[in-house]
Amino acid sequence: MELVETMIEDARWEAFGLAAVAERAGRAVLAGLDLPGAGFAISLMGCDDARIAVLNADFRGKPQPTNVLSWPSEERGAEFAGEAPEPPEPGEADDPEPLGDIAIAWETCAREAGEQDKPMVDHVTHLIVHGMLHLLGYDHVEEEDAALMEGLEVRILASLGVSDPY
Repeated sequence: MELVETMIEDARWEAFGLAAVAERAGRAVLAGLDLPGAGFAISLMGCDDARIAVLNADFRGKPQPTNVLSWPSEERGAEFAGEAPEPPEPGEADDPEPLGDIAIAWETCAREAGEQDKPMVDHVTHLIVHGMLHLLGYDHVEEEDAALMEGLEVRILASLGVSDPY
C-alpha cells in the first residue's frame, strides 16, 4: 500500500522521480520511529517556487519561496520541550490515518543542493524526512526540540545512506 500520495504540479519533479523518493523517505521515517509501515497516509505536492511562495504567504505570512512546507492533519506536538510527541495510531489498510500534507519547491531545492554541494536526491530526501517529522509533531522552535528533531533526521537519513545534513 502507498504511504505517500504524490501530486506533481511541476514536471521537473516527475522526471526527478519524486514519488519514489518520497515513498522511500516516508517509510524510513516510520521505521525510524518504530511505527507500523501501513495504516498512514501523506499527501505531497511537487511544485515550483511561485506556487510555494503563494502557500507560504497564505499560511505563514511570508510571501517568498521556501524549500518545504508541511501541514499536519492535527496537532501532535509534545507537551514539554525536548520530549518526543505521542505517536499517532495507524488506521486500517482501506482507511489509513492521514498525517497531513507537504509541499516542496523545485527551484529552491535545486539552488540549495547546489550551494551545499550535495546531490539533489539527498537534499530532497532530507526535506521530506524533515517535513514528515513535522507532520508527526516534531519541531525545531525550542533548542531541545531542535536537537531531538535533528538527531532523528540524521539517524533516519543514515539508514537511507544519506550523509548528515548538519
